[in-house]
Amino acid sequence: MGGPRRGVPGRHHVLLATAAVAASVSWTPAAHADTAACTSRQRPAMARRLDRAIENALRGRTGTESVGVHDRRRGILCWVRKARRYDSASIVKVTVLGALQRRAMEQGRALTSRERSLARAMITRSDNNATSTLWRSLGRTRLQRFLTLAGMTQTRLGPGGYWGLTQITARDEIRLLRLYTGSNEVLSDDHREYGLKLMAEVIPSQRWGVPAGAPAGAGVHLKNGWLPRHGRHWRVHSIGSFDGDGRDYMIVVLTQGAPSMSYAVTTIERVARAVHRVLNPGQKQSIAPSTPGPSWETSDGSAVPEPVG
Repeated sequence: MGGPRRGVPGRHHVLLATAAVAASVSWTPAAHADTAACTSRQRPAMARRLDRAIENALRGRTGTESVGVHDRRRGILCWVRKARRYDSASIVKVTVLGALQRRAMEQGRALTSRERSLARAMITRSDNNATSTLWRSLGRTRLQRFLTLAGMTQTRLGPGGYWGLTQITARDEIRLLRLYTGSNEVLSDDHREYGLKLMAEVIPSQRWGVPAGAPAGAGVHLKNGWLPRHGRHWRVHSIGSFDGDGRDYMIVVLTQGAPSMSYAVTTIERVARAVHRVLNPGQKQSIAPSTPGPSWETSDGSAVPEPVG
């Protein structure tokens, strides 16, 4: 959901944001062949099939993509450009949720009704005002503390109030999903379950991306982000976890440089359908590819739009 963010920083902050983006671009390697690397000691043949399926899904697509897949049950791990950084757009909202929950744990309390209301709006409707409120409430020190505890060492918080310009990687987003899908010391089971519940209740208009191709009966936990920058070159991302009937896997697809949001969503869903097909052999894919909705081709509002041209 892309409403205007309150408290828009002035020119100084715009320069900081631009510098942060420029630094991330210079840090990341140039785009190269879309070569997937899937490994598994338990299921090496399936890992090889998944490797080929992801490569085929990405072949010929415009832009740059990073992919992470982790099937915990089968011990399968796949990467494409796992350390390349992207403007987070609204994907960072799951990190904000984690930091909020971790603060409550450290203070020995449950989330307040106000915090729960803001968290629900932030995740299920991608509400930007709710995110900005929580970002300010947490502060950079607590947000960074959560990243450190989560092992998300490649993530860089956005400058000032520009949470949508946080720099993320596929590796760190898989680490974040692992926190929510398996017992750990960073988030309690109650907090994990609440986070997954919110991600399962994302509104219908925002349920595109990695769920495409999931089989009937799969539990879907999702968060997406979509942001045009630098002449409307899109950053469109989708992360999700899938469970039910013995499933336990995660998919992350991050994209940059697509000519439109719908083109990027198609790229993400090509990858997702390939992954679901390999990981669920013989099962019918019940979640169809998305069709563009009224909010498509409009920023999620996670950063102040830049001039076109």
